[in-house]
Amino acid sequence: MTDCNCSYIAILAVGAIGLYLLRKYFKGGQFTENVSARGKIAVVTGGNTGIGLETVKELNLRGAKVYMLCRSEQRASAAKTELVKNGCDASRLIYVNCDLGSKDNVKKCAAKLSQLESSIDILVNNAGVWAGGYEKTKDGHEVTWGTNHLGHFLLTELLLPLVEKAPEGRVVNVASLVHYQSTVIDLAKIDSNDGFDTTMAYNKSKLANVMHARELTRRLRSKGITSVTVNSLHPGVIATELLRDLGVGYKIFQIVFAFFMKSWKDGAQTSLYCALSSDLKGVSGKYYSDCARKTEAPLARDDLACKQLRHFKGGQFRERVSAKGKVAVVTGCNTGIGLETVRELNIRGAKV
Repeated sequence: MTDCNCSYIAILAVGAIGLYLLRKYFKGGQFTENVSARGKIAVVTGGNTGIGLETVKELNLRGAKVYMLCRSEQRASAAKTELVKNGCDASRLIYVNCDLGSKDNVKKCAAKLSQLESSIDILVNNAGVWAGGYEKTKDGHEVTWGTNHLGHFLLTELLLPLVEKAPEGRVVNVASLVHYQSTVIDLAKIDSNDGFDTTMAYNKSKLANVMHARELTRRLRSKGITSVTVNSLHPGVIATELLRDLGVGYKIFQIVFAFFMKSWKDGAQTSLYCALSSDLKGVSGKYYSDCARKTEAPLARDDLACKQLRHFKGGQFRERVSAKGKVAVVTGCNTGIGLETVRELNIRGAKV
């Protein structure tokens, strides 16, 4: 073998090793703990594709009964067939219709789950949309906001009594690193078409996912409930169907940069970590990425904004004004709107 050939082979070997290490880096953290989910009841939204599908698969393979919450029964059936081919137990894969953009549908979904199960161990709020333009849900909310945050918020609220009955209930919000790029969530304008931007709408919905985890943790702990944990996470940059509505440009982007993106399986690792890891027992209100604790954006740590987000209903008084240091007097405050007025004044810092 000539010196030239040896040099060529050496360059190829170094290049191959470099590509392998680079690819390993982009795969991100992996959940490798050998923990069983046998006997657990799990609920996963958007479980028919992407990281939701991988989350469903791994939970099922580890022994859990998994409810796949999807809009399309046909797509859920196709996903179930694929999962069974990959070793999953079909008897522990159950489809339940859920359209997160419809409050009525979410309520029906939660009611059905309440009839089927007496407790839920794991709720993974995974589904998400990134609209290609301004659209509204059936309830009149901007579709990204209505689906990614409001739908999951309502589902969580309705299923919380079942999660609280589990020995160790866990709620997992699949957020995103882009919550760092979000501006302040103006609840008075969040559903407006005025100045609408698809990217910022998505960023705000992901910020809300992180804030939701923190605020729900505060509420649970204030009630003395320590058996339930609520955490949020960034799954990584993944070639999923999330960008399907954003046109050809984004699809080309996914193809060109596929090497630098996580696979569906890699993207599900932090979801699984938050759902199962023994390291997170009792840990709540935190944000994770690559199976490790990360610091959430400053906006997500605004406690007053987190409290206000909880009470969003649309068409409400949402000015971010504090009542800290104020003294308020309210008559008829033991019930109805008087009670709600007292609550909001107190949350904003007033002595009532």
